Amino acid sequence: MLRFKPPVHAKVPAHIAVIMDGNRRWAKSFGLPVALGHASGARRVRGIVQACADRGVKFITLFAFSTENWARPADEVSSLMGLLALYLQKEVKDMNAKGVRLLVVGDTSKFSPRIQSLIQGAQANTAHNTTITLTIAANYGGRWDVLQAVKAWQLAHPGESVDAMDEKCLSPYLALAYAPDPELLIRTGGESRVSNFMLWQTAYTELFFTDVLWPSFTSKELDRALAWYAERDRRFGGSSTLPATFNSTALAANHTF
Repeated sequence: MLRFKPPVHAKVPAHIAVIMDGNRRWAKSFGLPVALGHASGARRVRGIVQACADRGVKFITLFAFSTENWARPADEVSSLMGLLALYLQKEVKDMNAKGVRLLVVGDTSKFSPRIQSLIQGAQANTAHNTTITLTIAANYGGRWDVLQAVKAWQLAHPGESVDAMDEKCLSPYLALAYAPDPELLIRTGGESRVSNFMLWQTAYTELFFTDVLWPSFTSKELDRALAWYAERDRRFGGSSTLPATFNSTALAANHTF
């Protein structure tokens, strides 16, 4: 039996963050209810997580529900909560079979007791897995993350002035302190903004925007993003690491999306 061998990329990010945008527009394009768009998007997650693992990615963080999403219509929010609960119930067995560790970050206290219990159970049941860490950002916002980190630091250092705090001191209190900062952020759906997602962690992240709607985002699209990332010159404020013969105009011409 032949086994699939994923493409080998010269430079693979250890951590990919994804803003999964376009579920509603995907549903509308097929004349379907919004809820079915979100359901199709949820089904896409398993394949993309596996594709990332096959390519050597160790961390993937998915923006599932933002702090601002509560403002959506009540029936849509209810549908999203139902999908989250179903995902936490149904996917753990497959995660364990494939070595996926699940973590959920965000203000989970706002969720129902049932969803909070499902989150705790899924995290505990996959804690031993080491192939890839899947983080679901739910009721998460980048501004919330920084604020909660400052409060946590102050709680751990009573009586100390914030003047004593620097980036190195604050970082351990951020929601994703267990993961390296993402080298690549992918946003589907055609928008070109980060929408309050991982604002601290993406300071030097490469941003890949694609018009492909999330339910249609396949491993082939992932490979396009990885190929684009492999050709990026990540300077972190320093000098270029590309050869002197590098032709940025030609590169731009060959990579339109």
